Amino acid sequence: MRPGETRLKPLSAILFGSRWLQLPLYLGLIVAQAVYVYLFWVELTHLVMETPHLTEEKIMLLVLGLIDVVMISNLLIMVIVGGYETFVSRLGLSGHPDEPDWLSHVNANVLKVKLATAIIGISSIHLLKTFINAHNLDEKTMLWQVVIHMAFVLSAIGIAWIDKLMGHSMVDEKH
Repeated sequence: MRPGETRLKPLSAILFGSRWLQLPLYLGLIVAQAVYVYLFWVELTHLVMETPHLTEEKIMLLVLGLIDVVMISNLLIMVIVGGYETFVSRLGLSGHPDEPDWLSHVNANVLKVKLATAIIGISSIHLLKTFINAHNLDEKTMLWQVVIHMAFVLSAIGIAWIDKLMGHSMVDEKH
């Protein structure tokens, strides 16, 4: 045992060590990230090769699709890096020139708020694609997409509000 380490009781060691069961999940998300990189290149190639034959509306929809893939990819990175750092083990990036700013103050609550806002961004892109393509969709589909988007917005507001309340109660408990 190294100096400064405390020896855990067997049950505590098992429970604490069980966090490593999440490692395959994060590795699986890295594979999903690779799938999105492939999808991005397929869509980008399609956009570049077909540009002379596409209308402005089709180009805009394809570009929004690329933005959507990037935003989902960003969401994956937040979950992979932030989740691993929060729930499994420290990455030891302190002082590394490429360390993301948000990682230094990430915790479960901050991660939830960041994920909720990322989901709203992704939903906004889908909604914009819907409005651009509105003439090809029925009103019921568009209405449900707006309702679902608003549910995401209200959920994010609720998560942020609860996080703020919990932050204030933790500050009050320290005093």
